[in-house]
Amino acid sequence: MRETVDSMDIKAYMTGVGQRARAAARQLARAGTGAKNKALAGMADAIEHSRELLQEANSRDLERGRERGLEAALLDRLELTVPRIAAMAEGLRQIVALPDPVGEVTDLNYRPTGIQVGRMRVPLGVIGIIYESRPNVTADAAGLCLKSGNAAVLRGGSEAILSNQAIAGCIRDGLKAAGLPEEAVQVVETTNREAVGELVRMQAYVDVIVPRGGKGLIERLSRESRIPVIKHLHGVCHVYIDDRADPNKAIPVAYNAKTQRYGTCNTMETLLVAAGVADEVLPQLARQYLDAGVELRGCPRTCEIVPEAKSATEEDWDEEYLAPILAIRVVAGLDEAMDHINRYGSQHTDAIITEDFGRARRFLAEVDSSSVMVNASTRFADGFEYGLGAEIGISTDKLHARGPVGLEGLTSQKFIVIGDGHIRT
Repeated sequence: MRETVDSMDIKAYMTGVGQRARAAARQLARAGTGAKNKALAGMADAIEHSRELLQEANSRDLERGRERGLEAALLDRLELTVPRIAAMAEGLRQIVALPDPVGEVTDLNYRPTGIQVGRMRVPLGVIGIIYESRPNVTADAAGLCLKSGNAAVLRGGSEAILSNQAIAGCIRDGLKAAGLPEEAVQVVETTNREAVGELVRMQAYVDVIVPRGGKGLIERLSRESRIPVIKHLHGVCHVYIDDRADPNKAIPVAYNAKTQRYGTCNTMETLLVAAGVADEVLPQLARQYLDAGVELRGCPRTCEIVPEAKSATEEDWDEEYLAPILAIRVVAGLDEAMDHINRYGSQHTDAIITEDFGRARRFLAEVDSSSVMVNASTRFADGFEYGLGAEIGISTDKLHARGPVGLEGLTSQKFIVIGDGHIRT
C-alpha cells in the first residue's frame, strides 16, 4: 500500500485497517499479562538491535524535512538520537514492570438482595492515534495500547514516515514472538491526508482518537471527529516565582523549565514574578537566559529591570513558542499570578515556587490545569517522569482522563454482578 495508495482506494484501505484492528482487539482482550509482557520485551529488544536501521531511516526523514524547510522545533522532535532510541526501549520495559490494569475488580460488595456488585477494568477497544513528528510516539503508543489490551491504529506525519515504518517493523517482531496478532498495532502506510479524515469517521471500528501535534491539527480533528477525542490543544505553561520563594530554588527551576528542551508541550512559555522579588531574581535569571540564547519579551516593569528584553504584546501571553523565546510578566502577587494563568493558560502544566505552605495549597487548588506543581520544573509533566512507563498523550479534558494518559487512562470500567440464582422480586 504505502505511497501507492491513491485517493480512490483510501476508504477501502482504511476500512480494511479498521476491520483488522477490531478483530485483533478481540484477541487482545483475552490475552494474558505474560503474553503482553513478552511482546513488549521483544519490541524493546528489536528496537535496540535495530538502532542503526532506525537511525538510517530517521536520517532520510530529517534530510527530507530540511529540504521542505521544517522549523527547528519540528526537526528536533523528529530526530532519533541514540539516547532517544534507548529511551524508547526503556519506556517499553517500564511498561512491562507496571501492573496490568485489565481484569482488575474493585468495589465488590454484597447488596441486601444477596447479589455482589463491583466494577471490572476493561480495554477501550481500538484506539486511533494521529501525531506529527516524534517517531518515538509510535513505540510509546504501541506499548501502552498493548499492555492495556487495546488494538492501535497509528497515523504519523508524512515527515516521519520512514522512521515510523522502521519502528513498526520492530513492533511486529515483538508481537509475532509472543504469538499475538501483528494487526494489534498497525501503522497507516499512506501519507495521503484523506486517511486521517476516514480514520476519525470509522465509528464501527475505532473507539477513541488521540491526537498529538500542533494546535491546528488538534482543532481540526476535534471538529471533524465522530469518535471521542482525548486531546490537549497546546501547552502554554507558566512558572510563578512567589515573593516567599527561595531564590536558590527559584532560579534553577525557572531556568530548567525553559531551557532543558524548547520544543515540548511542557516547556515554560511565560514566567511570572512577584513584584517583591523581581529586582532580585530577574537580573540573575535574565543573564542566564540571554547567555543560553533565549529571547526575552516582557511587560513594562520587566523591561525596566531587564533592558535587553523586548516589549511583550498581548499575543505573547497566549503564545506556545516551542522555541528559545520567553514571555515575562511582573505581577503584584499570588492572586494576580493565578488570574493570569487562568486567563491565558492552556490548562496543561503550571508551577509555583514558594516556601509558603498556605500559598502552595491555594495554587494547587485554584489553578485549573491538568498538572499543578510546587517547587518543581514543568518539564516533569510527562508519563515517564510520573511513573506511567510512557504516555500516549497529555489530556487537558476533564472527563475520562486528565494529564498524562497511561495504562489506566486507556481503560474503562464496567459493572459486574455475581449471583447464585438470584431473581428480582
